[in-house]
Amino acid sequence: MPAKRRDTINNAIAHRRVAASATCDTTSIEGPLASLGPLTIRLVRRTEGETLFAQLPRDHHYLGYSRPVGEHLKYLVLAGERPVACLAWSSAPRQLNLRDQFVGAPKEAYRHNLHQIACNSRYLILPWVRVPHLASHLLGRIARRISADWQELYHHPIQLLESFVDIGRFRGTCYRAANWICLGRSLGLGTKAKTHRASCSIKELWVYPLGQHFRQRLLQAPCIRSAAALRSA
Repeated sequence: MPAKRRDTINNAIAHRRVAASATCDTTSIEGPLASLGPLTIRLVRRTEGETLFAQLPRDHHYLGYSRPVGEHLKYLVLAGERPVACLAWSSAPRQLNLRDQFVGAPKEAYRHNLHQIACNSRYLILPWVRVPHLASHLLGRIARRISADWQELYHHPIQLLESFVDIGRFRGTCYRAANWICLGRSLGLGTKAKTHRASCSIKELWVYPLGQHFRQRLLQAPCIRSAAALRSA
């Protein structure tokens, strides 16, 4: 076979790569939470701060970072002008038995409302920031605003937050302190497993309901608009 003339570029993969950017100040930040002063939680989806947001987990998160697909939000947390943390929220996985048990229904019963569940796909406190209680404090603040932010961008609310914690690396302390609920552990099979043997790290699933009626809202039948309403829209 003759040598190939050129490599074909996969535009979908290329688009998700994060380009290099300017370095940021890595001077140590230590002390109590109050010493940081007012914290600004900036929603940077489709804004100038999105480039810096992408760079930080790419360089400092153990999973790295690529641009997510589907519905998602990105929050950059600043103490003054310095970034101290970033949180990414994405569309939830389609199938989780632990979640089904918590909702109290099979996935088929709320699949049409799966878009109302947001997954904390990346959470990074920058490694030079050592401030007790910062991580749980930010989870609480994000929980109070994320549904409204999602509504503004995607025109629907969020009923449930969830996150996976790799038990080989973390203990889920900040989620516990922020009153999240641990539903149990994965089997380590991954989302594309073809066998029943563990092939990836064991993770805990933590969830946080946004309101006491979250189950009813997830199980609510889809709204079907009448033909007359569709014609007048």
